Amino acid sequence: MPQDRIEVDGLPLDKQPAIYLIMNKPRGVVTTASDEKGRETVYDLLEPGLPWVGPVGRLDKASEGLLLLTNDPEWAAKITEPASHLDKKYHVQVDCVADADLLARITRGCAVGASVERESLEREPAEPLRAKGARLLRHGDKNSWLEITLDEGKNRQIRRLLEAQGVRVLRLVRVSIGPLELGDLKKASVRRLTAEEKKTIDRASRAVA
Repeated sequence: MPQDRIEVDGLPLDKQPAIYLIMNKPRGVVTTASDEKGRETVYDLLEPGLPWVGPVGRLDKASEGLLLLTNDPEWAAKITEPASHLDKKYHVQVDCVADADLLARITRGCAVGASVERESLEREPAEPLRAKGARLLRHGDKNSWLEITLDEGKNRQIRRLLEAQGVRVLRLVRVSIGPLELGDLKKASVRRLTAEEKKTIDRASRAVA
């Protein structure tokens, strides 16, 4: 006996069209759906009436740049799971003039414990943190901009790694995930991925899986 099927505009009620968004997240905006402190969230930047979407990975409140959002949980898992982790590039302003020794220490890595912000009565064990790549973009008299590449996603990884080297992060901007680049998308702006962008990042995630 055939089962009843409820449809809206020819689609099953529980099957909404897949949405893939790219956002240039500003600093100070949190990635949660709601915030107990009343801070602005990434959902405040989305167009009204948009179906539910969730962030693909996270950027902490002080970080900015490329953030993906989707209502396709299988795609989000494929992008973020370790088996198909895509390189992520960040432009990072630090409070020193970086030299070759610092860049080597960033890529060599070290064991880092919980940060001061996360200290508790029961301290967490140290974990190894490293960057896949680090290079100097430019520098002034007192600070530098670095490009740091990660191939894993640990909590506040870049900040904790640099903090362990005695270096303070002034700004942290994610500029790419795999082949997908932030480009000239304006701060606080959101748009849908083009079909070609979607295909490109899908091909890249399959290639490294």
